[in-house]
Amino acid sequence: MTFETPHPGYTGSPSARAGFRLAVQLSLAFVALLWAIQFANAGLDLDVMPFGVRPRTPAGLAGILFAPLVHAGFDHLIANTLSLAVAAIAMLHLYPRSSRVVLPALWLGPGIAVWLFARGGNHVGASGLVYGLAAYVFAAGLIRRDRRAIAASLLVAFMYGASVWGVLPLRSGHSWETHLAAALIGLALAVLLRDRDIVPRVRYEWESEGVVDLDHEAGERQPGGSTAPDVAPGEPGAPDVATDVRDGRRVHVIAASGSREPPEDRTLH
Repeated sequence: MTFETPHPGYTGSPSARAGFRLAVQLSLAFVALLWAIQFANAGLDLDVMPFGVRPRTPAGLAGILFAPLVHAGFDHLIANTLSLAVAAIAMLHLYPRSSRVVLPALWLGPGIAVWLFARGGNHVGASGLVYGLAAYVFAAGLIRRDRRAIAASLLVAFMYGASVWGVLPLRSGHSWETHLAAALIGLALAVLLRDRDIVPRVRYEWESEGVVDLDHEAGERQPGGSTAPDVAPGEPGAPDVATDVRDGRRVHVIAASGSREPPEDRTLH
């Protein structure tokens, strides 16, 4: 398995730094909103619990929209705060285009699944967002294999590894149905959106398809410094070969068979 190195011209660009700041600001603003709701609920003696998801009841449909904003108490909110902030920052910073699909899907999808299939009760809290975002960031890092995404995957595994048991009905009083639905949605979207948010990567000269560096090959492949290819041009089975000079070095340019388009070069110049 190889790991891609994001191009420093991209990761260190002003737009990338601005994107990270925006991800932090939006994530902390949402967490602050959750705390404001909880303080208002406690201080003003409000009753926000009816805004949870109550499966297969007409009144419970409102919870599909509002349940992530409602928590059973300060302990419940404290348990979600750090996890939600970290997962949201990673999502918004690393996958800004995917976030436009992932965030609405994780907001509504688990609530719909819970309303349709979960056991009775009142399902509230932002833990569905936590599980869904963590699942997406973890899986996307494994699929894409660039070093930033892998680092985020390892951070998620470290922070949320023990939480994986939350998708099973092992503890009473926990909405494992919400956790499971959100995690499955996050994993599925990581696969479906794998071609979005691909960052430019460092490309090395030896990665250029169809190019053989004769000056480099001479010292490694042919005793005595011979630069002859293994199969001489014109012989049966030999590819079409032309000799060219690139950056002051002699290279064989090997024509690829068929009319395949050349690979996209994402190098920033």
